[in-house]
Amino acid sequence: MQAAPIQEKERIVALDIIRGIAILGIFLVNMPSFFSPMLYVNMKTYWSETRDIVVMNGVDILAQASFYTLFSFLFGYGFIIFAKRVAEKNLSVPKYFSRRLIVLLVIGVIHAFFIWHGDILITYALCGFILLVMRNMSSKAMVWTGLLLVVIPTILFSLLMLVVTMTMGDADIYSTLKGNAAQSLEVYANGTFMEITKQRISDWSFVNIANFFFIVLSVLPMFLFGAAAAKSNWLEKVEEHLAGMKKLWLVTLFLALIFKLLPYYTQQNYATEYLQDGIGGPASAVFYFLTVVLVTRTSLGLKLLSPFQYVGKMSLTNYLFQSVVCSLIFYSYGLGLYGSFTPFQGLWLVLGIYVFQIIISRIWVSNFYYGPMEWLWRAGTYGNRPKFKKM
Repeated sequence: MQAAPIQEKERIVALDIIRGIAILGIFLVNMPSFFSPMLYVNMKTYWSETRDIVVMNGVDILAQASFYTLFSFLFGYGFIIFAKRVAEKNLSVPKYFSRRLIVLLVIGVIHAFFIWHGDILITYALCGFILLVMRNMSSKAMVWTGLLLVVIPTILFSLLMLVVTMTMGDADIYSTLKGNAAQSLEVYANGTFMEITKQRISDWSFVNIANFFFIVLSVLPMFLFGAAAAKSNWLEKVEEHLAGMKKLWLVTLFLALIFKLLPYYTQQNYATEYLQDGIGGPASAVFYFLTVVLVTRTSLGLKLLSPFQYVGKMSLTNYLFQSVVCSLIFYSYGLGLYGSFTPFQGLWLVLGIYVFQIIISRIWVSNFYYGPMEWLWRAGTYGNRPKFKKM
């Protein structure tokens, strides 16, 4: 039997809505790094205007480490749906999912090195191979493994950072990166495309090579949590799991409040910030997921959140679209506005672009089965040409 991508009638609306919300949250976090040398400066002190500080703190509390982890959760959920469909057709899950990951990896490499350095697709593709190996674990084993991968390393590294801070003080690592920041400002604002490409590769390497282990620890557990939820059919059998979901909603809300706000009601240092992201991020991701699931149980909630589904149905296209548009706005081969924007201005740009994405995505999905990048991803995965335009 021939493999085929999921059909429109089989889609889960809540899943598309959550994807759409995750794309917005990721955009909010990514925006400052589109127009500033965010990798090499202390974002807490880089801007001094009150409105910019309010925006940065708001994004830090509500979105930082929350939405790429939410999307990681959705990736794990989608993997199980994919695996079930392929297995039902007596086809090889490793074969087709490996092809899916390879296509994603190629897209990620092009994105990271030729469009924007802050790509997450390469990480998803590489971690996806680990998830593939772990696919036959029970949902309970996946949850416990994910919890261990979140809690133990986060506590150990936070304690280590706390000891270092107490003995050596909270060292200013950014003072050694002033040259990197100055180079980024110069190259992205005034450099040629080749110079910018070299800078992108350098920026990507700065983040991903040395920190790959930590990045995997933030992504893989969420893959496992999402896969466990899918194995338990959370979205297919919401009412059956409702009581447990409500309890977990309260637990994750409690954890999110404690850890996401930790640097604000205690001392702000590397230890508290690591706890904020390491535990607060995953907790808030699951909280956001459950909030949408519970809200969309009502007709009013579904109606209010339904615009997000259009962005979510073509989430890969929209994620890449944001990078293309922002690189053209801020880099020298576009409008060259790099270094001249502030977080407050960036917030309005995010909202403006995202509203446009809702509108254009709604028009697109009414005429086409898939977004252009989703179609390409599926074609590469299944080795055929899925239907594209609706009749």
